[in-house]
Amino acid sequence: MILWQMIRFALAGLAANKVRSGLTMLGVLIGVASVILLLAVGNGSSAAVKNSITALGTNSLTVSSGAGGGARTASTVKKLTVEDARALADQANAPDVKSVAPVVTTSAAAVYGDISYTPGQVIGTYPAYFETANQKIATGDYFSNDDVLNSRKVAVIGSTTAKQVFDSEDPIGKKISLGGTPFTVVGVLATKGATGFNDPDDVVIAPLPTVQNAFTGFGSVSQILVQATSADTTTAAQSEITQILMGTHQLTDPSKLDFRVSNQTSLLSARESTSQTFTVLLGAVAAISLLVGGIGITNIMLVTVTERTREIGIRKALGAPKAVILGQFLTESTLLSVLGAGLGVAVGIIGSHFSVVGIKPVVIPSSVFGAFGIAVAIGLFFGSYPANRAASLRPIDALRHE
Repeated sequence: MILWQMIRFALAGLAANKVRSGLTMLGVLIGVASVILLLAVGNGSSAAVKNSITALGTNSLTVSSGAGGGARTASTVKKLTVEDARALADQANAPDVKSVAPVVTTSAAAVYGDISYTPGQVIGTYPAYFETANQKIATGDYFSNDDVLNSRKVAVIGSTTAKQVFDSEDPIGKKISLGGTPFTVVGVLATKGATGFNDPDDVVIAPLPTVQNAFTGFGSVSQILVQATSADTTTAAQSEITQILMGTHQLTDPSKLDFRVSNQTSLLSARESTSQTFTVLLGAVAAISLLVGGIGITNIMLVTVTERTREIGIRKALGAPKAVILGQFLTESTLLSVLGAGLGVAVGIIGSHFSVVGIKPVVIPSSVFGAFGIAVAIGLFFGSYPANRAASLRPIDALRHE
């Protein structure tokens, strides 16, 4: 029997039990679509993290508090201060440092008229923060060093905050109340786009002394953002930062630091490693769906063989060889896999056009071909036992089957 005849008989066999065949293909469809979509979500999450980190620039460094191990504990760790930031900005001691921006973060409700909205973050910092964090202005302007020196109550807001508080109204020059303190909006940041669960556009940024006076007090700062003079001098700047802060924190042992200096490369490597693990786990979960679909094919084909035992007996009595019977049932199981996998690929690709938990899925081409190929292989593998069972029936036993 030639291939096209096998396919024609297989299609006829599948059409005779449309509901059963449809449910089997649905299992394969769900498995293939799950593999494509879950791997796309993992890849999209990795891409979002990579974009958010690289957006800061390859010459950006982040200094944060934290016990470095050894004998030092959280209670003995000296917090970062504005004085630390001033020491880092000294060109004589840190020639490879371009700019420094101490940062404090807090939360407060923004009130404008009858509208009350709590932004994701209220940040107090210096104007150097905008360049270091790659924050571009859309309308208005940044606040200045003079605003910092005079502790003026001015603020730059993100596009999400502007939309929530002012809707379609122009925010520039308008006053909002943050925790009871009035701030004049002088600028609106360009939209950066959400990366997963965090929205970088949902922010209010104001001069550091103003935020400290109104909310956090004049103690420690949350972190210090540092910009190296270039990407090539990042390592040198990191070394200079470490030496300066060891001096201001009165440390002599490099293994017992109470601060961490992170560059974008190290952050990116760590995040990519985490994202890859996350993607592998998602792929493993999705692979279980494919396995379940394969077991479904086995069950359906076993039922099909049982129902068509007399047909098999008649065909074998008329001289049909074992290979023909084997080929027919293998073709049926393979067609179930091919049709289900094809629909699964379509569903997976269409589904990837929608955001999942705030993440834009990015389809991995190899996952499409891999999921389709594995589904077809599963159809052959799990269909081989029922097909072999059908082909091995003795004609006399098959004809006696009720």
